[in-house]
Amino acid sequence: MEYRKDMKKKAIAELEVLGWLGGKVKEQYPEKRVRVSKSGGDRFLWFLRKGGISREPDFIADFDNEKREIEFQYVDASIENFYFNFKTSKVVRKIRGKRQYEPKPTLFLCLLKQSPSKYTFITGDWIFKNAQKTVEAAWGSREVYRVTSDILAKKFEDDTGLQKIWNNIEAKLFILNFQHQLINIHKEELSHLLQGVIDENKIVKVIPKDLDSFFKVCFILDNINKVPDNANLWLVYLLTYINKDTSLGDISKITFCIDFLYPKIELKANELPQLVGKIKTLLQAIKAFAKEDGSYRSSLKVSPLEETRYALFSINLLEDLIQDMIYYYEVAELKPIKKIYENIEHIEKTYKLIKGGEA
Repeated sequence: MEYRKDMKKKAIAELEVLGWLGGKVKEQYPEKRVRVSKSGGDRFLWFLRKGGISREPDFIADFDNEKREIEFQYVDASIENFYFNFKTSKVVRKIRGKRQYEPKPTLFLCLLKQSPSKYTFITGDWIFKNAQKTVEAAWGSREVYRVTSDILAKKFEDDTGLQKIWNNIEAKLFILNFQHQLINIHKEELSHLLQGVIDENKIVKVIPKDLDSFFKVCFILDNINKVPDNANLWLVYLLTYINKDTSLGDISKITFCIDFLYPKIELKANELPQLVGKIKTLLQAIKAFAKEDGSYRSSLKVSPLEETRYALFSINLLEDLIQDMIYYYEVAELKPIKKIYENIEHIEKTYKLIKGGEA
């Protein structure tokens, strides 16, 4: 889940900036009909469940049926001597039959996190001519084209419309980190089980008989990288715990277990509609617990802050599942996710609430 959280950071920014990007590209090419979309369209994935990084471009611009790739990067401009790294494969391609390379016609959008109105578009050709070729240790010692701040500074322009987009990105990144803390909370709570002697043969064979035990077993199996026998049967059994009155704490446990089991099986024809229907039920149940102040509450015994964490954690996983099922199973009954955390009912209020609660 740590990998998924990291991959989601860029996806949050990409989906927030998409509408602005489309308008800006149209401004630069007023004589053409332009449509900008995420690579993969409605079926795009923001992470690969087996790890790794997609080779797809971040965006595709369609200019009168001529396609052009757009890559997107942002850096923290508060860091002295900041720079942008660009993957070699994104900037150049090998000339067939020669040992030479030529720049690709890719367009690169660069934003500055600490200067939220600044932006620039640069081309692969410009990077090829102006960047320094070096090695980036953080990227597995891969060769990159590096453009330093002093070279790029004069190319930045201003657009105050970017400020609201950055506000949205910052809020969603905070929510991402806040909900993810639930994993560490559970690790603390279950540390005695995780550190104990586990009978692996028994734990993968017997379906737990209540939700709390089901969650604990799935959490342990996830941590020791084991898969239960008859995982399809486990999933079908798990879905029976879901109804409109399920508490937020139980919803968070159920969504964790679904997310754990789902990638380990191939859904059968009768299982797919069951899971789709239960995902809808869970989202409706979470929505019903939303309050006007941005909190989520289903119980008087749990603090509003923790109940809200349960809700955000569940929304986070359910949106992952929805997009994954649209991609791999071509499910038409679920609406594609246009922006991450779009299922949070009062997102600005929720952000302020949890930020105040964390202070």
